[in-house]
Amino acid sequence: MHTDQNPYAPGSGVRPPLLAGRDEELGAFDDLVSRTAAGRPGRGVVLTGLRGVGKTVLLDRMRDRASDAGWLVVELEGRSRPSGRACVRRQLAHGLALAARRLRGRGMTSQAATALAAVRSFGVAFGWVSVDLGVEPAVGRADTGVAEIDLQETVEDLAPALTERGTALLVVVDEVQDVDLDLLGALLTVQHRAVQRGWPFFVTAAGLPNSPAVLCDARSYAGRMFAFRQVGPLSRTSAESALRDPARAAGVLWDDDAARVVLDAADGYPIHLQTFAACAWATAVDGGTITRADAEAGVERGQAELDAGFFPGWWDRASELEQQYLRRVARASGTAAAVATVDAAPASASGWASVRRSLCEKGLLFMPGPDRVALTVPRLDAFVDGQATPDEGG
Repeated sequence: MHTDQNPYAPGSGVRPPLLAGRDEELGAFDDLVSRTAAGRPGRGVVLTGLRGVGKTVLLDRMRDRASDAGWLVVELEGRSRPSGRACVRRQLAHGLALAARRLRGRGMTSQAATALAAVRSFGVAFGWVSVDLGVEPAVGRADTGVAEIDLQETVEDLAPALTERGTALLVVVDEVQDVDLDLLGALLTVQHRAVQRGWPFFVTAAGLPNSPAVLCDARSYAGRMFAFRQVGPLSRTSAESALRDPARAAGVLWDDDAARVVLDAADGYPIHLQTFAACAWATAVDGGTITRADAEAGVERGQAELDAGFFPGWWDRASELEQQYLRRVARASGTAAAVATVDAAPASASGWASVRRSLCEKGLLFMPGPDRVALTVPRLDAFVDGQATPDEGG
């Protein structure tokens, strides 16, 4: 069939044609928007889950809903490498400056001028932002270079202007587990202070399953500040809607056997569902129906694409020693969500502690418990196990 009519959207963070089965997560954010409009306190949303379950897509949809409500939005993406620390700070400073420009839309009131001057000072301190805000930097305000102090003063000065215009400021953070603890702590402190003082400022984030623990490491009260939502594989019903409905809208049907093949292979994971469905569409011969043969060919081709790009993209981040550890985790895990760390290592398990820590920092592993370890990428275990070398011990 024509590739330009293919309705499926494989890829990391790519919005699918139908966002099925995520009403609860979006409803939590809609509740924040509606409560803010009514002048009532609300909580930001934190999405957690494995890679490939659609957290970034959900976060993008929340960002859009905030923008549609007239909110100012700043987007950040955590970086695990040391160089990422400065980059994320520049993202924040630049994003604040671009968002704050909207405060000039209804004229420069005194409250707007105060807010913009503080944002300008923050930009100088953290990003050397050159965005023209029409004001000079505030003197002695938001200019210490200390994230927690400057961000709090910036939001404090922004709050009256935001309230005056009936809007709010939202900081959207993807890969929140990779934001350095200093900046993460600053965001959490300001969010906490905003709730106490009624400032229209909110943080909403997405990250790996260990994100709640990371947030609580940054500030002990973080566990009470957010509406946490665990994002897992789609239910069978939702996955079937995500598969059939986009094709039906394009005038194409999946026969029952074909749908079953793709649904079984994807096992509810959106990234696999979109990849297999897109490949089945591309291999289909009949312009009106996708058959079992098309689906089987699509799954085979889609798996080859994942094995050539998606999985190696993670595997290649690991050093040779780290790859040895990943092989042991893959062999021990089977269908379990997590395995004991001592089962994933030779007798001197303590010798693997630094390897395990490095793999967690690279986003390949997380620890659901003090003595448990799990892969962050669904089905990576099958790929990793296939990379084992015959002469490897253990």
